[in-house]
Amino acid sequence: MSTLIELKDITKIYKIGDITLAALNGVSLKINKGEYVALMGPSGSGKSTLMNILGCLDTPSSGSYLLNGKYVSERSERELAAIRNKEIGFVFQSFNLLPRQTALENVQLPLVYAGIKKDDRITRAEEVMMQVGLSDRQTHKPNELSGGQRQRVAVARALVNHPSIILADEPTGNLDSKTSTEIMELFEAIHQAGNTIILVTHEEDIAQRARRIVRMRDGVIESDT
Repeated sequence: MSTLIELKDITKIYKIGDITLAALNGVSLKINKGEYVALMGPSGSGKSTLMNILGCLDTPSSGSYLLNGKYVSERSERELAAIRNKEIGFVFQSFNLLPRQTALENVQLPLVYAGIKKDDRITRAEEVMMQVGLSDRQTHKPNELSGGQRQRVAVARALVNHPSIILADEPTGNLDSKTSTEIMELFEAIHQAGNTIILVTHEEDIAQRARRIVRMRDGVIESDT
């Protein structure tokens, strides 16, 4: 298996007035292509900070981050935005869909930013809508969809650019248990299709669906099983 992500001795320091807070304290981690990893930890453990660094939403104070063999720790904001769009598909707890756009238009958004022409955008968006079982909901706006359907739209949007990683932050946090199970079954199918998934959760039963669990506490990795 080839290495997709390699973090070496990552620290993240926040300065609040005179107070210095170390959110990450020398984190090293390797994730291979095709892995399904859950990132767990209590509030304040550093898992959200680590997720933001993995997703190129934030940069480390020190240490190095290699993604697909390229150093991303010292890229400019513009370069990071390009990496986010091309390499990373995000799924958030709150869905983050645009309310006035249809499901299909929401799914196309990463392709718009990537400069893909309209016909190709529609074709690709329709393919991933079918993949997540929502072909019959393409023209619906988010407020016309259930919570589970909205999260499926968000998953389709994450998949549309063929990213290297699907990064899911508490993807079942706003869903009831039956819908959570359906969404986790969808992630399982996506993983079986060869995608790399990093799932951030504080729920043990959700984490157990992954193949590997990285547990964090006080800014360091406590266990990796």
